[in-house]
Amino acid sequence: MRKGTFSCIDGHTCGNPVRLITSGHPNLRGDTMSEKRQHFMAEFDWVRQALMFEPRGHDMMSGSFIYPPTTDDGDASILFVETSGCLPMCGHGTIGTVTFALEHGLIQPTHNSQLKLDTPAGRVNVEYSMEDGFVQWVKLFNVPAYLAYENVMIEVPELGSLKVDISYGGNFYIIVEPQPNFPGIEQWSAAQILKHSSKVREVINQTLQCVHPLDATVNGASHVLWTGQPKHANSSAANAVFYGDKAIDRSPCGTGTSARMAQLFAKGRLSIGQEFVHESYIGSQFVGCIEGVTEVATKPAILPSIRGWSKVTGTSNISVDDSDPYAFGFQVI
Repeated sequence: MRKGTFSCIDGHTCGNPVRLITSGHPNLRGDTMSEKRQHFMAEFDWVRQALMFEPRGHDMMSGSFIYPPTTDDGDASILFVETSGCLPMCGHGTIGTVTFALEHGLIQPTHNSQLKLDTPAGRVNVEYSMEDGFVQWVKLFNVPAYLAYENVMIEVPELGSLKVDISYGGNFYIIVEPQPNFPGIEQWSAAQILKHSSKVREVINQTLQCVHPLDATVNGASHVLWTGQPKHANSSAANAVFYGDKAIDRSPCGTGTSARMAQLFAKGRLSIGQEFVHESYIGSQFVGCIEGVTEVATKPAILPSIRGWSKVTGTSNISVDDSDPYAFGFQVI
């Protein structure tokens, strides 16, 4: 018996994969995308596992579904899925989803070159440039980002003492800057980043409560953002973002860039309106900016924007068959 067939548009945002699933959508309950996300995680996580994990995906795979808007003035809603789970928000995923959807006529904007999107983390507005049927760039105005914890000292097995910050940019990020036990990403191999990241994340989640004050379903520090010296002279900073069980983001990471800007702003190292060119582990770039300031349940917060680009690499029809012993995917960790 065939469990389901899913049509997909595959591509990448600045190097990191995006799989836009265009058919086979689960019928989700809820008035908001946050509520729909909870329903998906409770009953349809097999869809995420089947489409993101091997043998149909891989450790870096990230994807999305487009749903009708949940607000009166919205153009569409997005549900984000990847190997690490069903995310509240995904910046590189939004850029890819918007690009693929516009180029294939899956979203009809109410206003030219602008979109209003409903995500589990909240409203995300988008601007984009389109020429000859192709999207040149997408700029998203993300949910408010804020520094949740500052200068937290932890002991990491096989690494030692680390001082970290935890910042929210749509997901919670553990930010590690160069220090005695971490020389910077330019001096670490990908294997070293993968080796230590899960331990850092485990220690933090055992030590601190990372819960969004306006939505308790958004909880847990899921990503580790290691920093260091950029490869390009025009980059403001560089990062290697760890997620899932053994993934390093190939893009500069949209929610991670938002979290990083919130951290830098809170520490007086980035100003409103200042361009922030964030570089990924492979050297690709997002252009970030603090558009304004606000509050999240009395916490000082920023209004971040992120600009990047995506490219389609192909289309596929993926079948999930109950008789397949690996129907719902696997990982080799």
